[in-house]
Amino acid sequence: MRTKAEIEGCFAPREALDQVRSFVLVGIGGAGMSGIARMLHRAGLEVRGTDAVESDVTEDLRRLGLVVSIGHTGDILRPGDALVLTDAIELGTSPEVARARELAVPLFRRSQVLGWLLRSRKTIAITGTHGKTTTTGLVGAALVGAGLDPTIVVGAEVPDFGGAVREGSGEWAVVEACEAYDGLRDLDPQIVVLTNLELDHVDFHESMEALEQSVRDFVERIPSTGSLIYCSEDAGACRIASTSAKAALPYELDQATAPQLARLPGRHNRLNATAAMKVAELLGAPYDAALRAVEAFGGAGRRLEILREGPIAVVDDYAHHPTEIEASIGALRERFPGRRLVVVYQPHLYSRTAGAIPEFARTLSLADFVVLTDIYPAREVPMPGVSSARIVEGLTVPSRYVPQRHLLPRAVAALAEPGDVIVGMGAGTIAEFAPAFLAELDRGGPLRVAVVYGGDSAEREISLHSGSQVAEALAASGCRVTTIDVSERLLTGTALDVLVGPNRPDVVFLTVHGTNAEDGAIQGLLELLHLPYTGSGIAASALAMDKEGTKRLLAGHGLPVPRGVVVKQGEVSFDFLPGPWVIKPNKQGSTVGLSFVDDEAALPPAIAKALAYGEEVLVEERVAGTEISVPVLGDRALPAVEIVPASGRYDFAAKYLPGATEEICPARLPADVLRRAEDYSLRAHRALGCEGATRTDMIVRDDGECVILEVNTLPGLTATSLLPNSARVAGIEFSDLCEWMVEDARARFLSRNTTGH
Repeated sequence: MRTKAEIEGCFAPREALDQVRSFVLVGIGGAGMSGIARMLHRAGLEVRGTDAVESDVTEDLRRLGLVVSIGHTGDILRPGDALVLTDAIELGTSPEVARARELAVPLFRRSQVLGWLLRSRKTIAITGTHGKTTTTGLVGAALVGAGLDPTIVVGAEVPDFGGAVREGSGEWAVVEACEAYDGLRDLDPQIVVLTNLELDHVDFHESMEALEQSVRDFVERIPSTGSLIYCSEDAGACRIASTSAKAALPYELDQATAPQLARLPGRHNRLNATAAMKVAELLGAPYDAALRAVEAFGGAGRRLEILREGPIAVVDDYAHHPTEIEASIGALRERFPGRRLVVVYQPHLYSRTAGAIPEFARTLSLADFVVLTDIYPAREVPMPGVSSARIVEGLTVPSRYVPQRHLLPRAVAALAEPGDVIVGMGAGTIAEFAPAFLAELDRGGPLRVAVVYGGDSAEREISLHSGSQVAEALAASGCRVTTIDVSERLLTGTALDVLVGPNRPDVVFLTVHGTNAEDGAIQGLLELLHLPYTGSGIAASALAMDKEGTKRLLAGHGLPVPRGVVVKQGEVSFDFLPGPWVIKPNKQGSTVGLSFVDDEAALPPAIAKALAYGEEVLVEERVAGTEISVPVLGDRALPAVEIVPASGRYDFAAKYLPGATEEICPARLPADVLRRAEDYSLRAHRALGCEGATRTDMIVRDDGECVILEVNTLPGLTATSLLPNSARVAGIEFSDLCEWMVEDARARFLSRNTTGH
């Protein structure tokens, strides 16, 4: 935010605005800046502006005839302009500021322009640590209701006024005067309303003494004909009043005024309304008309703003200081008596949080359930030891810590219950929570499934076939299906927006194979996106893709595996096993780069072939016998499939070419051998930590022993794939198999993501 050195040395004096006829506003789409833009435009001045994104506000400004550019480049500036900035704009990185310096364009703070625009009016400035926005709105409403037609400038959108600014024809202006970065010094007050004063904005004021001096200096700007109206219930406000030479008028919530303001929720709001009535009384406004307007005031944006009533009520609130949190929770208890109150809170600034962690924990514990997300830093860098986690540790009510704020809507929707009041609270990007949570609550319709296929492995084409068949089956079952070639999207820069937000899939169905697919890579991406997906997790997927690592693990669990050695690129001497051999990449699909070698002279080219698919090659003894594959669904082994390739060797072509291999299910083996094969497949599935559907490939020797070759964590789902054929023999049709995999993924995800503390 703004520093004292910047205020003193980087901005032109306010009186220089008298010579300006064209203005450029940075962040023109914000509530405060858009109001200033409208006021300048109505004054007959040229107004242009920039903002980061399009919005309804930027469109409204264009309809008024203003030029609004999206993106911050500085190209919008011309000699003779004035550049207007909020205190959130960093001077050292702003392209507009850099360009302004090149063109010798003067810089002005928003507060300077506001003070300049109001120079011909009598200004009622509302200041204090808490309640400025609501009190400004209430004072403005009282004067409008009393017929004084004031100009009103608030720091938030106020539906009653049609925005953050209401321009009237009367002599009075009611303005929110922020003490944060001495912005109030740019106003010329006739009347100051001081709601309260506590230490805040320590990044700028550093101490209570400095803050009080800033407010005291502002109060001293009141002319002899003006007044200070202060809350006598607040110690900080009383200290300012006691040292001021200005006429000081106290207000408090007493027996006489409290019943008249009973319709307003929260004692703090009734106190704010009392201030508004004090101003109306001072100006001689008709009391009853002012009171009716105060009682009817609809509030300001994000000030206990009720976005939805109903079984689950949703509220958006700006409270970001312990005192404000306590007041807001008290008001919500009045408004929604007897209902569970869930506060979703984002601390604002490291500097504000650092010294008040116990106070935040105490006041948030006044709710029934608290969800904390990470601190909104603004321009601050993280401070060691200052974390939302420390607030969580101090809470005395059930809570959940969700560090990534974009996950809040999902997390809160999972714990919300009928009767709850859900409140998004804080001054930062938490403002996005409540609307996003409403969208989350409104998710409905058919089950959304994203079928991920393609990828960049040697089995890409096979994956495309699997994905197409799965998508067709799930669509026929009534699911809303989207197909995604995730590597295509990532490598071309196409957005993955189909995987985020309220329209994200309920589950991702993985039909990818080989590297960057079965090895945990895509699973890792989906874990980051917090999406349920079919198949095994990251660790099991990565381990199963490492054929030699899998064999070591299975051997440790007493399961028979063939002997073998790993050969790496560049190795020239190693001890071969006795032939014949099977040569294959150590980390690829089951038949990619596979060779059957009988003659030692054929080993080098076979190894070279396998090395084209990875830096490790597995040279393995070839076990003679009947090849079978045994699928597993969750905790159930399916019938073994006997694999009889026409060529006698089950390589890539034999596996995927229709008619190249006869698949016989159940396998033509003795019952005891089949039971042993099913037992081995389940043991291998569990030893690797696999989930969902797997397929274990084996050779059954003539003596009936089953030797495990490998475990596939994402079995193929094409017309020639083994898993669907085995499932069909078990009475599970292809569509039912796909639906089982979807529901299994959802159930596992739900069981892992419904815990709190």
